[in-house]
This record gives sequence, structure tokens and C-alpha cells, in this order.
Amino acid sequence: MLTLDKVKNAEQVLREVINNTDILHMPIECDNEVYLKTENLQITGSFKVRGAYYKISQLTDEEKKRGVIACSAGNHAQGVALAAQRNGIHALICLPAGAPISKIEATRSYGAEICLVNGVYDDAYQRAVELQKEHGYTFIHPFDDEDVIAGQGTLSLEILEERPDMDAIVVPIGGGGLISGVAYAAKQIKPDIKVYGVQASNASSMYNSIKEGRAIRLASVNTLADGIAVKEPGRLTFDLTKKYVDDIFTVNEGELYTAILTLLEKKKLIAEGAGAISLAAAMYNKLPIKGKKVCCIISGGNIDVNRLSRVITQGLLNSGRRCLITIQLKDTPGQLSEALQCVAKLGANVISAQHERLAADGDVDTCYLKLELETGSFEHIENIKSTLEKSGFHIIH
Repeated sequence: MLTLDKVKNAEQVLREVINNTDILHMPIECDNEVYLKTENLQITGSFKVRGAYYKISQLTDEEKKRGVIACSAGNHAQGVALAAQRNGIHALICLPAGAPISKIEATRSYGAEICLVNGVYDDAYQRAVELQKEHGYTFIHPFDDEDVIAGQGTLSLEILEERPDMDAIVVPIGGGGLISGVAYAAKQIKPDIKVYGVQASNASSMYNSIKEGRAIRLASVNTLADGIAVKEPGRLTFDLTKKYVDDIFTVNEGELYTAILTLLEKKKLIAEGAGAISLAAAMYNKLPIKGKKVCCIISGGNIDVNRLSRVITQGLLNSGRRCLITIQLKDTPGQLSEALQCVAKLGANVISAQHERLAADGDVDTCYLKLELETGSFEHIENIKSTLEKSGFHIIH
């Protein structure tokens, strides 16, 4: 059974391998005083090493001898691979073929054998189950396991030891292993603390399941938060979440992009989608409390650099820091120059400009100027558009 003693035992075991990550104040405008538990700075770049390492430490010699197999969206894979390497155990990891390259290569760097599976996490899980039966490996489940949950629960011990005044902990949810361990341990130590879960609206399996009162399997999941893109919660994690978690909320992809950008700008921290989702909930005031001290677990930082570039661009667009404007011009000398001077006087920086003479409606006297601008806010964008309109230019969008 899951007990607080088991979580404390996990804390002792994990001291030899993990970092007690910092809790940082996050200066943002929202209804709460926000702090970050920076598991994106953990060894392997994610909290997942906690549960994986503790689980493997509890295996019998016979179970270790058979080797281990795991399925993962990427972060559990690295935790299992590292733990297996430290214990001299062969590890086979099934990963979705679409997992970020950085996660795949990091897992391989710890010496694990990789099996890429078409689809998402749930497809990798099915393949891992097949291989486990075929070869007799010891299965290391990413979330639906008491030892794994106990390892993840060590986060609550660290948070409440350093900040016993914390009023709430906000936790990303995929299959539910992290929030199960965090909520269970936190409620044993401080029964009145609030524990809230967050999922992506495009991958809301636990959210839907708790609302319906039964485990629900989604037909598909599609989100930047690949680390929590799970179609169905675990049996054990569903029960623990239902018992110990106060509520669950969802955030959309745009809110997620903005949270990643905010972490990068304000705290110089890189987070993956799953890692930033707890902060997104706080930033957009999803939590049903005001004026309280809230600790958001930034669960991981293993985002592919190419994807990060696209996320930053989208985050800038979502926060009014960048915009796309199409202006209809008369095809006469000086029109292009006048439009650009108008934009420059308002303090916007032109990133790109595309001038098109061929109009879709066949009007040979009309042309279009497509601008990508660096701006300061949505108010700044509206000021640019209104000033252009007052100057005689027609804004298409």
C-alpha cells in the first residue's frame, strides 16, 4: 500500500541521485502569489527520474536480472534508462516515433535500447506490453505503480519542508502518477493544503474521467504538451486523484505557448509544454483561490530546440508582441513608403514585408502589403491599425 513512510523511504533512496530543485518566486500579474518548483532543472531534465529510480531500486535481484522495459513519451524513458545504467541493468524503452528527437537521443545516451512505435504514448504502451510478455522483461510503468507514485510524492516533502506556508500546489497531469504522489503526500503532511491538477484541453483524459466519475479513454490526443498526452488515466492514479485532488482544470494551446515564453523571459527557464502547463493555469487565473501562495510544479524542460523556436514565435503572437498585418494599397508611387513610415513612427519594428501587385479580384490598380511586426502589446497593435486607417490605408486583417 502507498504510505507516507514509503514516500519518505523513497526520499532517502533518491538522495544519492537527484537534486533537491529550487523553489523560485515568479513575478507575474495574477490572482495569486506564484512560486515555481523547478523540476525542469532536475537530472534528466524532468521529475520522472524520481519514480523510475525508486521503482528500480525496489526490484528483486531476479527482476533486475531479466532486464527492464518501459514505455514513455520521453521523460520516463530517460529516468528508467539512467536508473538501469546506474544499476547495471539492460533497459528497452518503447517511445512514440513522434517524440522530440532530444528526448530520444537523451534516452539512448544513457545506454538504453530504443524501440520507436508509430502513434502516441498509448501505442508505445501496447507495444511494450507485447514485448514484455514475449521476452519476460520486468515492466516499469510510467505512472500506475505504487513505487513510482511514491517516488513522485517526494516532491511534496521537498516543497513543504522548504515552504510550509504554501497554500496550494499546482500539478501537470498525464497518466496521473505525479499528481497522485504529490497530492497523497501533501495531504498527509498538511491536510488543509489545496492540490490542483492541470491538463491540456486537447488531452484531458483525467479531467473528463473525474468529471464523469469513471475512467474515460479519449479517441485521440494532440497537444504541444507531449509529456502528458495520455489517452486514459491509470486505474490506481484515477482512484488516488479522485480521493486527494481538489480539482482539475484545462488550458488551451495558446495559453501554453504564452506560459513557456513567460518562463523564458522572466526567469530564464526553459520548459516543455507539459512543464509549463501548471504556470499557464495560474497565469490565466484558472484556480478557484485568490491571494494565496501557490507552488506550480514545472515538471520538465526537455523541449526540442526546433520546436522551442516555433513556440516562442507563437507565444509572441498570442501575447501581442508580434503581429501580422495585411494592408491594401493603391498601386501608385509613394504608397509603400508612406505605409512603412507610418508604422515606423509608431515604434513597431518590421521583421518582414511582402509587397504583392497581383490582386485576387483582378483589380490592376490595387496591391497588398503584408507586414510581420514586432510590437509591444495588443493595445500597440490596435493603435497601429487605427493610425493606418486614419491615414487612408485599408486594413484587410
